[in-house]
Amino acid sequence: MQEVKKLWDEVRELSLGSNSTIERLESPPTPLQFLRDYVSQNKPCIIKNVSLHHQWPAFSLWPHPSYLSKTLSSSPPVSVHLSPNGRADSLVTLTHPRSGELSQCFASAHVERLSFDEALQLVSNSKNGDVVAYLQQQNDCFRDEYSVLGSDCDEHIAWATEALGCYPEAVNLWIGNQLSETSFHKDHYENLYAVVSGQKHFLLLPPTDVHRMYIRQYPAAHYSYSRDAGRFTLELEEPVRYVPWCSVNPYPSPDTRESEMAKFPLYFNGPKPFECTVNAGEILYLPSMWFHHVRQSPDDNGYTIALNYWYDMQFDIKYAYFNFLQSLHFKTPCDPTLLEIDYEDSRPNASICNSREKLFADVSSLNELETTKDSEDA
Repeated sequence: MQEVKKLWDEVRELSLGSNSTIERLESPPTPLQFLRDYVSQNKPCIIKNVSLHHQWPAFSLWPHPSYLSKTLSSSPPVSVHLSPNGRADSLVTLTHPRSGELSQCFASAHVERLSFDEALQLVSNSKNGDVVAYLQQQNDCFRDEYSVLGSDCDEHIAWATEALGCYPEAVNLWIGNQLSETSFHKDHYENLYAVVSGQKHFLLLPPTDVHRMYIRQYPAAHYSYSRDAGRFTLELEEPVRYVPWCSVNPYPSPDTRESEMAKFPLYFNGPKPFECTVNAGEILYLPSMWFHHVRQSPDDNGYTIALNYWYDMQFDIKYAYFNFLQSLHFKTPCDPTLLEIDYEDSRPNASICNSREKLFADVSSLNELETTKDSEDA
């Protein structure tokens, strides 16, 4: 499919540039500039010096845990996502308890509602292989669970709201540390991602690179955590539900790198993804349908704090073009040792559906399993 490969290069050359860097603006754009130069072109950018131009109290107050604890002391419980390795909403490789067959599933985090102090303490005490906590909930959680902090920042990004012609559908708060990681995925939103403290490290690929993500259907599963036993279990959903998800892990371990490159050559041998670090006081404009993988670095207090504004995307001709491109079949190598389902094939996999018993694994065994992942917009 040389035509599709040519498209990858042309998109970079004509619109995005060939140096794999994201344009950085010294100050917020005007609404017209933002709409004309970035939204209409589906082109990401980073806006620097947001703390100077927007003057949010959050930039100076939120990095101090004592301020957040005091302000949220009488607020309702907040959502905290727990996983054994910081990779919720990601692919996990499991060994079937009876057949010994390898399979992959899409694993979601265990979610609890705790007081803010309890939740923040879990983040502070997070340990890979034990419990990793991440304060987040992608359902407008900032305006729902953290509304008392609303006066510390803008309820919307004014120049983006004017350009897009609507207010954000959701505003989400994210508090974690370096152990939390989000796997490759895309969102049907125009995303304004503001980092308040710490740093966010993004890998970005345009929608035209959809075939390089090896999107396939995976059975959904979720972690459950027992505080008494101090262990996680992983359980397939019943009835079986399939989730289309990106198969590529851009940071494979040295032991798995060769096999990952063989399974996903379009990603590893194709154009490099765009890399960018968003610092505290900066906003990333992440256009709709761009694939993104996220890691993070904490501030001096051990936390990374970010706020993102989700604006509805326009389902216009660009969306039609994307669906057409996605419908084109691209033959790729397949690893016969893994039960994976092609993106376009929604038929249940018999070996999965015939074993509807729960798959359990304790923390120690989960550490030995290969994870291929992601999750939100960290």
